Amino acid sequence: MLKGLYAALALVGIVLIVWGVRVYRSFGSEVTEAVTGAPSDEAIWLLVLGTLGTFAGLFGLISRGR
Repeated sequence: MLKGLYAALALVGIVLIVWGVRVYRSFGSEVTEAVTGAPSDEAIWLLVLGTLGTFAGLFGLISRGR
């Protein structure tokens, strides 16, 4: 049961990373970065949450096997 939950968490994390990269490369984010010097908040949050979710899911999968 928990193995499936951790696998789903890792998968959702990967999806969020891919979505974050797409948002980061979007025209709106490029305009925001040109004006403010930083990428959009949405892109940053998607990348951070995706990375945390992926690591948490993979850590759960690895540690549950022991």
